Amino acid sequence: MSPHPSPTSPLPSFQDGSIDAMLGHAARATLPYKRANRDEGHATAFWFNELIPSEGAAGEGAATDGEVVRRYLVTAAEPTRVDLAEITLRPELCDPAPSAARLVMTGFADGWTPLPGLGVAVLPASVLHTYADRKGWSWRTDEITDGVAARAEDLAGIGTDPVRAYVLGHDTGEGGEREQAVVVGVLVRAGDGSIRWGGELPQGCVGAPVFTSVILKKNQFKLVCAGVALPADGRSPGHHPVATFDRIRTALNPDAHPEPAGGGSTRRWWRRRAR
Repeated sequence: MSPHPSPTSPLPSFQDGSIDAMLGHAARATLPYKRANRDEGHATAFWFNELIPSEGAAGEGAATDGEVVRRYLVTAAEPTRVDLAEITLRPELCDPAPSAARLVMTGFADGWTPLPGLGVAVLPASVLHTYADRKGWSWRTDEITDGVAARAEDLAGIGTDPVRAYVLGHDTGEGGEREQAVVVGVLVRAGDGSIRWGGELPQGCVGAPVFTSVILKKNQFKLVCAGVALPADGRSPGHHPVATFDRIRTALNPDAHPEPAGGGSTRRWWRRRAR
């Protein structure tokens, strides 16, 4: 296939280009989950990695041993408040594919750290890596990277005029199969300065990453993950608030990180050296 369109081929639309970029970067970043043994609490979590200075950092942002990557699962806090949860194991995320199609986690709520005031919770990725190691397989996922997670300047252009946006989540489907879906909608800024998803979300997509594209110049854009889709609150405009990544970053500051809900130490966060 030619890497360039022929003179008679239409250029991909801005929306198509944004969706292609999103799926190319994050198709394997999402995990569907729900309350175990009940048809309720359907939500989506996603993998995120954050670059931070190493513990031996010296000077302004300099790191003697390079940067450190912290890996989390991120989702809306409300659906995590259950003791027993069921995660759907997407075969393409596991190597080799596990025999079980579901991962049932006890003490689910205790593993998550809620980020105060945001409606977001994070789980150390080590929990799922430990599970996979014990079962004899490993995760093969995409991650929302620090470079794609939006900063305040990426979101500054969102105002009262709707901006096209996309949620990458897992609908419940007619048979509860939790297939991945791209939901097309808009983002708008409310009078209080918060950013909101302007429309409905299919059941199961709460907690999913919300993407938008920032136009750089003619025919060029960059894709950013604006934040996390939160449960509907009935306010207007839009039913669903979005917890934006500029605020999530602040809450994840190592110097101000809250203790995990179960009372553990922040040393539980799984780290690896950046390559």
